[in-house]
Amino acid sequence: MISFKAHAKINLSLDVLGKRDDGYHTLQMIMQTIQLHDTISIRKIPAGVEIMCEAPYVPNNSSNIAYKAAEAMLGRYGIKAGVRVEISKRIPVAAGLAGGSTDAAAVLKGIDSLFELGVEQAELMQLGKIIGADVPYCIMGGTALAEGIGEKLTLLPAAGNIPLVLVKPRIGVSTAWVYKNFKLEKVKERPDTQMLISALASGNKRNLAANMKNVLESVTREKYPVIDAIKSELVKLGAMGSMMSGSGPTVFGIFEDADKAEYAFNKIKNSKHECILTHTV
Repeated sequence: MISFKAHAKINLSLDVLGKRDDGYHTLQMIMQTIQLHDTISIRKIPAGVEIMCEAPYVPNNSSNIAYKAAEAMLGRYGIKAGVRVEISKRIPVAAGLAGGSTDAAAVLKGIDSLFELGVEQAELMQLGKIIGADVPYCIMGGTALAEGIGEKLTLLPAAGNIPLVLVKPRIGVSTAWVYKNFKLEKVKERPDTQMLISALASGNKRNLAANMKNVLESVTREKYPVIDAIKSELVKLGAMGSMMSGSGPTVFGIFEDADKAEYAFNKIKNSKHECILTHTV
């Protein structure tokens, strides 16, 4: 058996530039790996793919993206044996944190390691792109500019260790629903991506936190005003900046230091929302 950490991600910015003929949106966003992770354990079985996860709302069948990743990997490299994938879930489901995509990425890397295939990262990322738009990034990790539909990746200066408080209201948001209801003409504020990249390069956390923007908030917070309420609360508790990650509904706050993050977490953790104290990696 082999085990891998499957790290969640947040967006430090998310801009939608347009819509392609195939229905996908063209994006420009800064992605960041965080310490919060699931654990993926994989063992060989005689044949087929088995998925085991005790978390609610996570399917233990072929509709799970981790199952699709295992099936694709076994098929691509002609592996006759099968795998059992056990998912220990810590990343909230349908939360804008790439929980499914990062599990799939860990399965691809895990099968490569378990069967000693020696597949190059770039080749794994190409296979990951077929499984899901965020999977290539989750294979690479770190701080990155994602363009196209999210598959064109450029490593950026590392964000370092930035304390975060994540707050997920007890609702799930469908990424497909958010993009279906997104209207480019309704966007009033867009991220200055180059300014954010400069803030990363200079290590200016305050400038980074103050200028984060996610245009998908225009959809999610209209239906769920709790998004704005959480953002305001995190800022009141000392966050230098707060934003929704991905298509939501998770909101995160960036803090100057670990003590301030812990103070905010202790104040907000007994609310009706799911709260997590973590940091960038």
